[in-house]
Amino acid sequence: MDNQSSQPRPRRKHRSLAQELVAELSQQISDGVIKRGQKLPTESAIMEAQGVSRTVVREAISRLQAAGLVETRHGIGTFVLDTPSPSGFRIDPATIVTLRDVLAILELRISLEVESAGLAAQRRTDEQLAAMRAALDAMKQSAAHASDAVSSDFQFHLQIAKSTGNRYFTDIMTHLGTSIIPRTRVNSARISHDDQPSYLARLTREHEEIYEAIARQDSDAARAAMRLHLTNSRERLRQAHEEAESQQA
Repeated sequence: MDNQSSQPRPRRKHRSLAQELVAELSQQISDGVIKRGQKLPTESAIMEAQGVSRTVVREAISRLQAAGLVETRHGIGTFVLDTPSPSGFRIDPATIVTLRDVLAILELRISLEVESAGLAAQRRTDEQLAAMRAALDAMKQSAAHASDAVSSDFQFHLQIAKSTGNRYFTDIMTHLGTSIIPRTRVNSARISHDDQPSYLARLTREHEEIYEAIARQDSDAARAAMRLHLTNSRERLRQAHEEAESQQA
């Protein structure tokens, strides 16, 4: 084992290395080698153990954060979140690495969340509406910090699912986790040929339209606003995917 670990590994593409490291760390968490609530090894320790660069380690940890498996506490370290999935169902973050994958996730979200928004408009309580508002406000405040913004974005969509009064909507959203938020996988502002402030402003408008429709309990408008929001994301990503393929041709 010592001899094997000391041998230089063949050079592979950066994305492939990060994907492999995500899969390895995810498996260690799943198997209990790294227990929930436990601190991950340091970047240097992971680099030495896996034979990868610091950039690869940071990208892998970023993907694990986006998938809701770990959280980084500044100045302390990265910890495994104590959020086991009782059903064992989860989209593996290691498998969501291409724009095609993200497009497929968006198709799933459209089928799920359009109806979720309509039911939430009918059934939401004042407390649930306040929770949606808090998530949107947190998203605006954390816009400069990608991981925090993604978490708030997910919380907004999760609160809508909770407001349906149907626990299965909530269960599916929870099991999917933050890996369903597209900008955890790609630089959405860059691929939509937009600057970050304009992109975030457009995203905020889309979220606000969903919120306003739910607030006034207009089911049809809530469905339409959610469909527009997710369809816009899908279209921006689809165009980027086509551009990427044409450049490779």
